[in-house]
Amino acid sequence: MDLITMGQAAQQAAFELATASTAQKNKALLIIADELEANAETILAANAKDLTAAEAAGIPAAMLDRLMLNTERLQGIADDVRNVVALPDPVGEELDGRILENGMKLVRRRVPLGVVGVIYEARPNVTIDIAALCLKTGNASILRGGKETFHSNMALVAVIQTALEKAALPMASVQYISRPDRELVSQLLKMDQYVDMIIPRGGAGLHQMCKENSTIPVIIGGFGISHIYVDKSADLPRALDVVDNSKTQRPSACNALDTLLVDRAVAAEFLPLLTSRMNEKSVTLVATEEAFGLLEGKADTLRLAEAGDFDTEWLSFTLGIKLVDGVEEAVTHMREHNASHSDAVLTNDIGVAERFVNAAGSAAVYVNASTRFTDGAQFGLGAEVAVSTQKLHARGPMGLTELTSYKWVGQADYLIRS
Repeated sequence: MDLITMGQAAQQAAFELATASTAQKNKALLIIADELEANAETILAANAKDLTAAEAAGIPAAMLDRLMLNTERLQGIADDVRNVVALPDPVGEELDGRILENGMKLVRRRVPLGVVGVIYEARPNVTIDIAALCLKTGNASILRGGKETFHSNMALVAVIQTALEKAALPMASVQYISRPDRELVSQLLKMDQYVDMIIPRGGAGLHQMCKENSTIPVIIGGFGISHIYVDKSADLPRALDVVDNSKTQRPSACNALDTLLVDRAVAAEFLPLLTSRMNEKSVTLVATEEAFGLLEGKADTLRLAEAGDFDTEWLSFTLGIKLVDGVEEAVTHMREHNASHSDAVLTNDIGVAERFVNAAGSAAVYVNASTRFTDGAQFGLGAEVAVSTQKLHARGPMGLTELTSYKWVGQADYLIRS
Protein backbone atom coordinates (compact mmCIF):
# COMPACT_ATOMS: atom_id res chain seq x y z
CA MET A 1 0.00 0.00 0.00
CA ASP A 2 1.58 3.26 -1.18
CA LEU A 3 0.49 6.03 1.17
CA ILE A 4 2.15 8.72 -0.93
CA THR A 5 -0.02 7.76 -3.89
CA MET A 6 -3.03 7.70 -1.59
CA GLY A 7 -2.15 11.17 -0.29
CA GLN A 8 -1.74 12.56 -3.79
CA ALA A 9 -5.09 11.11 -4.84
CA ALA A 10 -6.77 12.51 -1.72
CA GLN A 11 -5.33 15.96 -2.38
CA GLN A 12 -6.61 15.93 -5.96
CA ALA A 13 -10.02 14.75 -4.75
CA ALA A 14 -10.05 17.59 -2.20
CA PHE A 15 -9.45 20.11 -5.00
CA GLU A 16 -12.51 18.76 -6.82
CA LEU A 17 -14.68 18.48 -3.70
CA ALA A 18 -13.95 22.11 -2.78
CA THR A 19 -16.00 23.24 -5.78
CA ALA A 20 -18.65 20.49 -5.70
CA SER A 21 -22.20 21.77 -5.32
CA THR A 22 -24.21 21.19 -2.17
CA ALA A 23 -26.70 19.18 -4.23
CA GLN A 24 -23.99 16.85 -5.48
CA LYS A 25 -22.57 16.30 -2.00
CA ASN A 26 -26.04 15.71 -0.56
CA LYS A 27 -26.77 13.20 -3.31
CA ALA A 28 -23.74 11.16 -2.25
CA LEU A 29 -24.82 11.26 1.39
CA LEU A 30 -28.35 10.12 0.59
CA ILE A 31 -26.96 7.23 -1.42
CA ILE A 32 -24.71 6.27 1.51
CA ALA A 33 -27.75 6.18 3.81
CA ASP A 34 -29.74 4.09 1.33
CA GLU A 35 -26.83 1.71 0.75
CA LEU A 36 -26.38 1.20 4.49
CA GLU A 37 -29.96 0.00 4.72
CA ALA A 38 -29.78 -2.06 1.54
CA ASN A 39 -26.57 -3.79 2.66
CA ALA A 40 -27.48 -4.18 6.33
CA GLU A 41 -27.25 -7.95 6.26
CA THR A 42 -23.75 -7.90 4.74
CA ILE A 43 -22.53 -5.21 7.15
CA LEU A 44 -23.87 -6.99 10.23
CA ALA A 45 -22.38 -10.30 9.10
CA ALA A 46 -18.98 -8.61 8.71
CA ASN A 47 -19.38 -7.04 12.15
CA ALA A 48 -20.22 -10.44 13.63
CA LYS A 49 -16.83 -11.73 12.39
CA ASP A 50 -15.09 -8.85 14.14
CA LEU A 51 -17.02 -9.46 17.36
CA THR A 52 -16.20 -13.18 17.36
CA ALA A 53 -12.50 -12.47 16.85
CA ALA A 54 -12.51 -9.73 19.49
CA GLU A 55 -14.18 -11.95 22.09
CA ALA A 56 -11.67 -14.72 21.38
CA ALA A 57 -8.85 -12.21 21.86
CA GLY A 58 -10.21 -11.18 25.25
CA ILE A 59 -11.10 -7.62 24.25
CA PRO A 60 -12.64 -5.76 27.24
CA ALA A 61 -16.42 -5.43 27.40
CA ALA A 62 -16.31 -1.65 26.92
CA MET A 63 -14.48 -2.03 23.61
CA LEU A 64 -16.79 -4.84 22.53
CA ASP A 65 -19.73 -2.50 23.05
CA ARG A 66 -18.10 0.17 20.88
CA LEU A 67 -17.34 -2.42 18.22
CA MET A 68 -20.81 -3.94 18.10
CA LEU A 69 -23.31 -3.06 15.39
CA ASN A 70 -26.91 -4.24 15.36
CA THR A 71 -29.96 -3.37 13.29
CA GLU A 72 -30.90 -0.47 15.55
CA ARG A 73 -27.41 1.03 15.63
CA LEU A 74 -26.97 0.68 11.88
CA GLN A 75 -30.31 2.38 11.28
CA GLY A 76 -29.20 5.14 13.62
CA ILE A 77 -26.03 5.63 11.58
CA ALA A 78 -28.08 5.89 8.37
CA ASP A 79 -30.43 8.38 10.04
CA ASP A 80 -27.46 10.47 11.18
CA VAL A 81 -26.24 10.66 7.58
CA ARG A 82 -29.64 11.94 6.48
CA ASN A 83 -29.51 14.48 9.30
CA VAL A 84 -26.26 15.78 7.84
CA VAL A 85 -27.99 16.20 4.48
CA ALA A 86 -30.62 18.40 6.14
CA LEU A 87 -28.01 20.68 7.70
CA PRO A 88 -26.86 23.88 5.98
CA ASP A 89 -23.65 23.57 3.97
CA PRO A 90 -21.10 25.84 5.68
CA VAL A 91 -18.76 26.00 2.67
CA GLY A 92 -18.97 29.43 1.05
CA GLU A 93 -20.57 31.09 4.06
CA GLU A 94 -19.30 34.65 4.45
CA LEU A 95 -18.29 35.97 7.85
CA ASP A 96 -17.43 39.40 9.21
CA GLY A 97 -18.22 41.40 6.08
CA ARG A 98 -17.06 45.03 6.14
CA ILE A 99 -16.24 47.91 3.81
CA LEU A 100 -12.79 49.40 4.39
CA GLU A 101 -12.06 53.11 4.15
CA ASN A 102 -10.37 52.55 0.80
CA GLY A 103 -13.59 51.08 -0.61
CA MET A 104 -12.60 47.41 -0.52
CA LYS A 105 -15.25 44.92 0.58
CA LEU A 106 -13.53 42.40 2.84
CA VAL A 107 -15.07 39.14 4.09
CA ARG A 108 -13.97 35.84 5.56
CA ARG A 109 -15.34 32.91 3.57
CA ARG A 110 -15.59 29.36 4.88
CA VAL A 111 -13.56 26.82 2.92
CA PRO A 112 -12.80 23.10 3.41
CA LEU A 113 -9.71 22.09 5.38
CA GLY A 114 -8.53 19.89 2.50
CA VAL A 115 -7.47 16.34 3.43
CA VAL A 116 -8.33 14.98 6.88
CA GLY A 117 -6.58 11.91 8.26
CA VAL A 118 -8.49 10.03 10.95
CA ILE A 119 -7.00 7.27 13.09
CA TYR A 120 -9.47 5.40 15.27
CA GLU A 121 -9.93 2.18 17.16
CA ALA A 122 -12.88 -0.16 17.68
CA ARG A 123 -15.64 2.15 16.44
CA PRO A 124 -17.07 1.20 13.02
CA ASN A 125 -19.63 4.02 13.18
CA VAL A 126 -16.74 6.48 12.91
CA THR A 127 -16.12 5.31 9.34
CA ILE A 128 -19.49 6.62 8.23
CA ASP A 129 -19.46 9.66 10.53
CA ILE A 130 -16.15 10.88 9.13
CA ALA A 131 -17.07 10.18 5.52
CA ALA A 132 -20.41 11.99 5.85
CA LEU A 133 -19.09 15.11 7.56
CA CYS A 134 -16.04 15.36 5.33
CA LEU A 135 -18.08 14.97 2.16
CA LYS A 136 -20.59 17.59 3.26
CA THR A 137 -17.77 20.06 3.93
CA GLY A 138 -15.83 19.29 0.76
CA ASN A 139 -12.94 17.52 2.51
CA ALA A 140 -11.24 14.36 1.34
CA SER A 141 -10.46 11.83 4.07
CA ILE A 142 -7.95 9.07 4.69
CA LEU A 143 -9.20 6.63 7.33
CA ARG A 144 -7.31 4.11 9.41
CA GLY A 145 -9.44 2.00 11.74
CA GLY A 146 -8.32 -0.57 14.26
CA LYS A 147 -7.66 -4.20 13.35
CA GLU A 148 -10.63 -5.17 15.55
CA THR A 149 -13.00 -3.52 13.06
CA PHE A 150 -11.40 -4.75 9.84
CA HIS A 151 -14.33 -6.68 8.36
CA SER A 152 -16.90 -4.08 9.47
CA ASN A 153 -14.91 -1.23 7.96
CA MET A 154 -14.32 -3.05 4.69
CA ALA A 155 -18.09 -3.49 4.32
CA LEU A 156 -18.76 0.15 5.23
CA VAL A 157 -16.08 1.50 2.89
CA ALA A 158 -17.60 -0.54 0.05
CA VAL A 159 -20.89 1.27 0.71
CA ILE A 160 -19.13 4.65 0.62
CA GLN A 161 -17.28 3.87 -2.59
CA THR A 162 -20.51 2.79 -4.28
CA ALA A 163 -22.14 6.05 -3.27
CA LEU A 164 -19.23 8.16 -4.53
CA GLU A 165 -19.36 6.44 -7.90
CA LYS A 166 -23.12 6.88 -8.21
CA ALA A 167 -22.83 10.56 -7.26
CA ALA A 168 -20.01 11.17 -9.78
CA LEU A 169 -17.60 12.29 -7.05
CA PRO A 170 -13.92 11.22 -6.96
CA MET A 171 -13.45 7.73 -5.57
CA ALA A 172 -10.41 9.03 -3.66
CA SER A 173 -12.66 11.37 -1.66
CA VAL A 174 -12.76 8.66 1.02
CA GLN A 175 -9.88 6.20 1.25
CA TYR A 176 -9.14 3.52 3.83
CA ILE A 177 -5.79 2.15 4.98
CA SER A 178 -6.64 -1.52 5.13
CA ARG A 179 -3.28 -2.91 6.29
CA PRO A 180 -2.85 -2.98 10.09
CA ASP A 181 0.88 -2.17 10.02
CA ARG A 182 1.72 0.45 12.65
CA GLU A 183 4.45 1.88 10.43
CA LEU A 184 1.72 3.04 8.07
CA VAL A 185 0.28 5.18 10.87
CA SER A 186 3.72 6.68 11.48
CA GLN A 187 4.03 7.40 7.77
CA LEU A 188 0.58 9.00 7.64
CA LEU A 189 1.52 11.32 10.51
CA LYS A 190 4.43 12.68 8.43
CA MET A 191 2.49 13.33 5.21
CA ASP A 192 2.09 17.07 5.77
CA GLN A 193 2.56 17.69 2.06
CA TYR A 194 -0.83 16.08 1.41
CA VAL A 195 -2.75 15.86 4.70
CA ASP A 196 -4.01 19.02 6.42
CA MET A 197 -5.27 17.69 9.75
CA ILE A 198 -5.02 14.53 11.86
CA ILE A 199 -7.90 13.50 14.12
CA PRO A 200 -7.25 10.56 16.47
CA ARG A 201 -10.25 8.86 18.07
CA GLY A 202 -9.30 6.42 20.79
CA GLY A 203 -7.51 6.17 24.09
CA ALA A 204 -4.98 8.49 25.66
CA GLY A 205 -2.11 6.44 24.24
CA LEU A 206 -3.24 7.01 20.66
CA HIS A 207 -3.61 10.74 21.22
CA GLN A 208 -0.19 11.00 22.84
CA MET A 209 1.45 9.06 20.02
CA CYS A 210 -0.11 11.37 17.42
CA LYS A 211 0.93 14.50 19.34
CA GLU A 212 4.51 13.32 19.66
CA ASN A 213 5.00 12.02 16.11
CA SER A 214 2.84 14.10 13.77
CA THR A 215 4.15 16.89 11.57
CA ILE A 216 0.50 17.69 10.81
CA PRO A 217 -1.81 19.65 13.16
CA VAL A 218 -3.59 17.19 15.49
CA ILE A 219 -7.03 17.65 17.05
CA ILE A 220 -6.88 16.16 20.54
CA GLY A 221 -10.07 14.88 22.10
CA GLY A 222 -12.23 11.97 23.14
CA PHE A 223 -10.44 11.42 26.47
CA GLY A 224 -11.11 13.07 29.80
CA ILE A 225 -12.43 12.17 33.24
CA SER A 226 -16.10 13.16 33.40
CA HIS A 227 -17.37 14.49 36.74
CA ILE A 228 -20.67 15.40 38.34
CA TYR A 229 -20.77 17.60 41.43
CA VAL A 230 -23.90 17.21 43.58
CA ASP A 231 -24.36 20.47 45.46
CA LYS A 232 -26.05 20.70 48.87
CA SER A 233 -28.93 22.65 47.24
CA ALA A 234 -29.68 19.95 44.64
CA ASP A 235 -33.02 18.17 44.37
CA LEU A 236 -31.57 14.83 45.43
CA PRO A 237 -34.12 12.39 43.93
CA ARG A 238 -33.89 14.14 40.57
CA ALA A 239 -30.11 14.39 40.91
CA LEU A 240 -30.01 10.62 41.36
CA ASP A 241 -31.73 10.15 37.99
CA VAL A 242 -29.14 12.34 36.26
CA VAL A 243 -26.24 10.49 37.89
CA ASP A 244 -27.78 7.16 36.92
CA ASN A 245 -28.23 8.24 33.30
CA SER A 246 -24.73 9.68 33.09
CA LYS A 247 -23.18 6.45 34.38
CA THR A 248 -25.33 3.61 33.05
CA GLN A 249 -27.06 4.76 29.86
CA ARG A 250 -23.94 3.75 27.89
CA PRO A 251 -20.94 3.33 30.19
CA SER A 252 -18.47 2.65 27.37
CA ALA A 253 -18.95 6.12 25.91
CA CYS A 254 -16.32 8.80 26.43
CA ASN A 255 -18.92 11.15 27.97
CA ALA A 256 -20.09 8.62 30.57
CA LEU A 257 -19.63 9.62 34.20
CA ASP A 258 -16.37 8.58 35.87
CA THR A 259 -16.27 10.48 39.18
CA LEU A 260 -19.09 11.68 41.42
CA LEU A 261 -18.30 14.55 43.80
CA VAL A 262 -20.87 14.97 46.60
CA ASP A 263 -21.16 17.89 49.01
CA ARG A 264 -20.53 16.63 52.54
CA ALA A 265 -23.66 18.44 53.74
CA VAL A 266 -25.92 16.03 51.82
CA ALA A 267 -23.70 12.94 51.61
CA ALA A 268 -25.40 11.04 54.45
CA GLU A 269 -28.74 11.47 52.71
CA PHE A 270 -27.67 11.07 49.09
CA LEU A 271 -25.15 8.23 49.15
CA PRO A 272 -27.53 5.56 50.51
CA LEU A 273 -29.95 6.46 47.71
CA LEU A 274 -27.10 6.24 45.21
CA THR A 275 -25.91 2.89 46.58
CA SER A 276 -29.35 1.36 46.25
CA ARG A 277 -29.76 2.57 42.65
CA MET A 278 -26.26 1.59 41.55
CA ASN A 279 -26.60 -1.82 43.19
CA GLU A 280 -29.60 -2.45 40.93
CA LYS A 281 -27.39 -1.73 37.91
CA SER A 282 -24.40 -3.78 39.22
CA VAL A 283 -22.17 -0.69 39.28
CA THR A 284 -18.93 -1.02 41.23
CA LEU A 285 -18.46 1.95 43.59
CA VAL A 286 -14.87 3.04 44.18
CA ALA A 287 -14.99 5.40 47.16
CA THR A 288 -12.65 7.40 49.35
CA GLU A 289 -12.50 6.20 52.96
CA GLU A 290 -14.87 8.94 54.10
CA ALA A 291 -17.45 8.11 51.45
CA PHE A 292 -16.90 4.36 51.92
CA GLY A 293 -18.20 4.61 55.47
CA LEU A 294 -21.54 5.88 54.21
CA LEU A 295 -21.78 3.11 51.62
CA GLU A 296 -20.51 0.10 53.55
CA GLY A 297 -22.98 -2.75 53.79
CA LYS A 298 -25.24 -1.27 51.14
CA ALA A 299 -23.54 -2.49 47.96
CA ASP A 300 -22.34 -5.87 46.75
CA THR A 301 -19.67 -4.21 44.63
CA LEU A 302 -17.73 -1.71 46.68
CA ARG A 303 -14.06 -0.99 47.32
CA LEU A 304 -11.80 1.71 48.66
CA ALA A 305 -10.26 4.06 46.12
CA GLU A 306 -6.59 3.49 45.34
CA ALA A 307 -3.91 5.69 43.79
CA GLY A 308 -4.83 6.52 40.21
CA ASP A 309 -8.52 5.65 40.46
CA PHE A 310 -9.64 9.27 40.08
CA ASP A 311 -7.46 9.55 36.97
CA THR A 312 -9.14 6.55 35.34
CA GLU A 313 -11.65 6.81 32.51
CA TRP A 314 -13.64 3.74 33.51
CA LEU A 315 -15.61 3.05 30.31
CA SER A 316 -17.49 0.43 32.33
CA PHE A 317 -19.95 -0.02 35.21
CA THR A 318 -17.54 1.55 37.70
CA LEU A 319 -17.96 4.88 39.48
CA GLY A 320 -15.55 6.83 41.66
CA ILE A 321 -17.01 8.73 44.63
CA LYS A 322 -15.49 11.49 46.75
CA LEU A 323 -16.93 13.98 49.25
CA VAL A 324 -16.10 17.69 48.96
CA ASP A 325 -16.84 20.93 50.80
CA GLY A 326 -18.67 22.97 48.20
CA VAL A 327 -18.12 23.94 44.59
CA GLU A 328 -14.61 25.30 45.07
CA GLU A 329 -13.24 21.99 46.34
CA ALA A 330 -15.12 20.18 43.56
CA VAL A 331 -13.55 22.36 40.88
CA THR A 332 -10.11 21.98 42.46
CA HIS A 333 -10.43 18.19 42.33
CA MET A 334 -11.54 18.38 38.69
CA ARG A 335 -8.55 20.52 37.72
CA GLU A 336 -6.21 18.00 39.31
CA HIS A 337 -7.84 15.03 37.57
CA ASN A 338 -8.16 15.88 33.87
CA ALA A 339 -11.66 17.37 33.69
CA SER A 340 -11.45 18.27 30.02
CA HIS A 341 -14.36 16.46 28.37
CA SER A 342 -17.86 16.62 29.91
CA ASP A 343 -18.69 17.73 33.44
CA ALA A 344 -21.90 18.70 35.25
CA VAL A 345 -23.18 20.40 38.38
CA LEU A 346 -26.49 19.47 39.98
CA THR A 347 -27.74 22.45 41.99
CA ASN A 348 -30.64 24.78 42.66
CA ASP A 349 -28.28 27.62 43.56
CA ILE A 350 -27.68 29.92 40.57
CA GLY A 351 -24.48 31.26 42.11
CA VAL A 352 -23.04 27.75 42.44
CA ALA A 353 -24.09 26.97 38.88
CA GLU A 354 -22.36 30.07 37.47
CA ARG A 355 -19.21 29.45 39.50
CA PHE A 356 -19.01 25.87 38.24
CA VAL A 357 -19.62 26.83 34.61
CA ASN A 358 -17.02 29.59 34.71
CA ALA A 359 -14.38 27.62 36.61
CA ALA A 360 -14.62 24.20 34.92
CA GLY A 361 -12.09 23.82 32.12
CA SER A 362 -14.15 21.25 30.25
CA ALA A 363 -15.12 21.30 26.58
CA ALA A 364 -18.78 20.79 27.61
CA VAL A 365 -20.26 21.88 30.94
CA TYR A 366 -23.82 21.14 32.10
CA VAL A 367 -26.12 22.52 34.76
CA ASN A 368 -28.70 19.96 35.91
CA ALA A 369 -28.23 17.69 32.90
CA SER A 370 -26.52 14.41 32.07
CA THR A 371 -22.98 14.37 30.72
CA ARG A 372 -24.22 11.96 28.04
CA PHE A 373 -25.45 14.85 25.89
CA THR A 374 -21.96 15.65 24.56
CA ASP A 375 -22.62 14.28 21.11
CA GLY A 376 -22.84 15.81 17.66
CA ALA A 377 -26.31 14.44 16.96
CA GLN A 378 -27.61 15.52 20.37
CA PHE A 379 -26.21 19.03 19.79
CA GLY A 380 -27.99 19.26 16.44
CA LEU A 381 -24.72 19.04 14.51
CA GLY A 382 -25.61 15.80 12.75
CA ALA A 383 -22.90 13.18 13.18
CA GLU A 384 -19.61 14.18 14.77
CA VAL A 385 -16.06 13.67 13.62
CA ALA A 386 -14.70 13.78 17.19
CA VAL A 387 -15.09 15.51 20.53
CA SER A 388 -12.22 17.96 20.83
CA THR A 389 -10.91 18.73 24.30
CA GLN A 390 -8.20 21.14 23.20
CA LYS A 391 -8.64 24.91 23.20
CA LEU A 392 -7.66 25.93 19.66
CA HIS A 393 -9.71 25.79 16.44
CA ALA A 394 -12.45 23.46 17.64
CA ARG A 395 -13.85 22.43 21.01
CA GLY A 396 -16.48 19.88 21.99
CA PRO A 397 -18.36 17.86 19.36
CA MET A 398 -16.86 18.64 15.96
CA GLY A 399 -19.56 19.04 13.35
CA LEU A 400 -19.58 20.70 9.97
CA THR A 401 -18.22 24.15 10.76
CA GLU A 402 -15.32 22.63 12.72
CA LEU A 403 -14.21 20.87 9.52
CA THR A 404 -13.79 24.18 7.72
CA SER A 405 -11.24 26.95 7.75
CA TYR A 406 -11.63 30.32 6.05
CA LYS A 407 -9.96 32.58 3.55
CA TRP A 408 -10.00 36.35 3.33
CA VAL A 409 -11.68 37.64 0.17
CA GLY A 410 -11.23 41.25 -0.85
CA GLN A 411 -13.32 42.84 -3.64
CA ALA A 412 -12.64 46.27 -5.13
CA ASP A 413 -12.66 48.33 -8.35
CA TYR A 414 -9.08 47.91 -9.54
CA LEU A 415 -7.85 49.26 -6.22
CA ILE A 416 -4.12 49.85 -5.61
CA ARG A 417 -2.33 50.52 -2.34
CA SER A 418 -0.84 53.96 -1.95
